[in-house]
Amino acid sequence: MQTFKTKAFARFAAREGLEDTALCEAIRRARGGLIDADLGGGVIKQRIARKGSGRSGGFRMIVLFRRGALAAFFVYGFAKSDRENLRRDELETYRLLADRYLALDEKGLTAAQAAGAIVEVKCDDQTIQE
Repeated sequence: MQTFKTKAFARFAAREGLEDTALCEAIRRARGGLIDADLGGGVIKQRIARKGSGRSGGFRMIVLFRRGALAAFFVYGFAKSDRENLRRDELETYRLLADRYLALDEKGLTAAQAAGAIVEVKCDDQTIQE
C-alpha cells in the first residue's frame, strides 16, 4: 500500500516536526487492525505521538484509508490540545474526498503527484506491503 500526504498536510507535518516514519507507523497499525477511530466512509483517525511524549496527548491525523485500496492519504492533522473532533460538515467533506482518492488507480496517483496535490510518504524506502 502506497502512502501519501496532501500538500496542506505536508505543510502541517513540516511545521510540527512530524517525520514520515511516524506516518508509516500509523498506517502499519491501521493495516494491522489498530484503528484509533473509524469515522466511516473510508475515513479514519489515527493518533501520533508528539516528540518526547505518548500518543494520547499528541496529534490526531485524519487519514483516507480502506483495506485493499491502492493507497492511503493523510489529509488533515491537529493537536489534541487544539480541538477535540471534526465538525459534521468536515467529516462529510472528508468522506467525499475518500470516495475520490481511494478510487484512484496508478495513472490517477501519478497525475496527482505530477500536479503537486499529493506527496508520497517514504516508508523504509519502500511502500508498505499489503
